[in-house]
Parts: sequence; structure tokens; C-alpha cells
Amino acid sequence: MVFKALSNETRINILTWLKDPRLHFPAEELQDYDADLGVCVSDITKKSGLSASTTSDYLSILQKSGLIQATRSGQWTYYRRNEEAIDGLSKLIQQSL
Repeated sequence: MVFKALSNETRINILTWLKDPRLHFPAEELQDYDADLGVCVSDITKKSGLSASTTSDYLSILQKSGLIQATRSGQWTYYRRNEEAIDGLSKLIQQSL
């Protein structure tokens, strides 16, 4: 499932954007940014230029693969990278390939 998630350029971009949100999202979108919550799905959708449903599908694939984590706060959903899973994947690739 992880490699399927990484087989799409936009999903890789999302992981890159979430690595350093302050670098990749406009400051006004991150006024209340909380690293423990992550980035709001609406900001990711806007950045991707894709429809909300496609962005949600991509985020769902990344979440099911364990590469990102979702947090609900009221009516909003926020996403952040799962650094532990990404580090584990990196180590697995280094050891196996």
C-alpha cells in the first residue's frame, strides 16, 4: 500500500508540502498553524489545484498507507506527516535495496 501511495506525483508533493508547511503554504493560510494538528485539508486542496474529492481520495490513500495522520477539530480535518512511519520506510529501503 505504501508504494501505491508513492506512485503518484501529487501524493509525493503532498508529503513534501507537509514536511515544511511554512515553506510551502502562504502565511495567511497558516496563521493558526499548529504542528500537532497539521495543515487543513482545504489548504492542501487549494495548493494541489485538484477537486476536493480527488484531494480527499489522495489524502485517504496516504493515511491508509500510514504516511500521514489526520486530526479532526470541529468541522475541519488536519493532516500531518507520520515521521515515524516515513523513517521506518527509509530504513527498510536502505537495508533491503
